[in-house]
Amino acid sequence: MNQPVSPFRLNLYMVLGTICLHGMVMVANELFFRRAEFLQGIGWIYIPAGTRLLCTLLFGRAGAVGLLIAGWFACYWYYFPGDAIRATTGTIAGAIGPYLVYVMAQRKYGLQASLMNLTPRRLLACAFACALASPLLHHVWFALRGDSNLLPGFLVMFIGDLAGTLIVLYTAKGVLALLPQPQRTL
Repeated sequence: MNQPVSPFRLNLYMVLGTICLHGMVMVANELFFRRAEFLQGIGWIYIPAGTRLLCTLLFGRAGAVGLLIAGWFACYWYYFPGDAIRATTGTIAGAIGPYLVYVMAQRKYGLQASLMNLTPRRLLACAFACALASPLLHHVWFALRGDSNLLPGFLVMFIGDLAGTLIVLYTAKGVLALLPQPQRTL
């Protein structure tokens, strides 16, 4: 007899799934798009931005927690070792931005857990908002830190996040199209 999964276990699975998916996509981004970097951590194509949106839309808060954990590993041990403040702020901006977009989409569109009412237009709006939120949060921190000449980095990060998000979303759409259609029962 199948017993229902406890809410704690379900959330744990969603966090772990997010960590694995986001981690694999970060590795893939380094393998395929490292030469497309404008500055360290800012690329013309950044596909992990797509998994950020996908995981928060699918898993909500658990997805954001998984992004935070995966981001900490990546930032502390790969992108910015030795710079704990930069690693922490980058991690938080990378996880909070997509989660805020998710919360706003829930309020504005009344997103259902099944995402059935997430139309292509709404999904594109979420992709655009997510590609704007994370770079904005990152660059607010850079400005508070006293960095100058922020506009070029912001624009590249926005373009890279949007391109990466669209790549991930259309790849997911293509994979879903290959799956067999569920049979309707009367």
